[in-house]
Amino acid sequence: MSEALLKVDDVTARYGRLAVLHGVSLDIKQGEIVALIGANGAGKTTLMMTICGRPRASQGHIVFNGQDITQLPTHEIARLRIAQSPEGRRIFPRMTVMENLQMGAIIADDPEGFDKDLERVGALFPVLKARADQRGGTLSGGEQQMLAIARALMGRPKLLLLDEPSLGLAPLVVKQIFEAIKELNSQGLTVFLVEQNAYHTLKLADRGYVMVNGKITMSGTGQELLERKEVRAAYLEGGAALEQGGQK
Repeated sequence: MSEALLKVDDVTARYGRLAVLHGVSLDIKQGEIVALIGANGAGKTTLMMTICGRPRASQGHIVFNGQDITQLPTHEIARLRIAQSPEGRRIFPRMTVMENLQMGAIIADDPEGFDKDLERVGALFPVLKARADQRGGTLSGGEQQMLAIARALMGRPKLLLLDEPSLGLAPLVVKQIFEAIKELNSQGLTVFLVEQNAYHTLKLADRGYVMVNGKITMSGTGQELLERKEVRAAYLEGGAALEQGGQK
């Protein structure tokens, strides 16, 4: 792997006067799954939102595919093919599954390719095909998460940002979601995965970072982090916490 597809360099981000990210640096190379783990409130979601331009980085730079996107508005960042499946899914509950997917396809701006994209997400999540005319808000939690990911995929992203895709889901559904992520990556999609489910995430990831109170404190391959006693104690065994609070 060569130059990073995404490079976050010494980024600080704030909500008002409150600094949430403190000099964060990481990189994601083409074709990787990179994980970011940390306790609730560590700043993981804020980093993902900052990559998308809200909030903006108050210090440092974010470079995607060779272009500095630090000050770009969110809609222009999306057009560069960074797609996010946000925490809490945030589908359009009154729209049907099909209408949600159509909204995701706006970024791709290719009506002739819509059916092919639809076929791709239908193969990944067959239940969505069966529920095409059902309102999003009536789906189960797991189905809504599948829809949120599928909607992001309809924009044909070069980089997929996944924020807590397993949150609140039954173990069987979590397994389906992680298998789908693995399949997408095998097709060449680069994935940045933010998760509290450290074990499954690090087993899946090529590399990972640990965030504590808005700072990156550790990095390594997924396997290396799984073997670190500090990671095991804080995130895998429910023991001594690395976290003492912070902002989400």
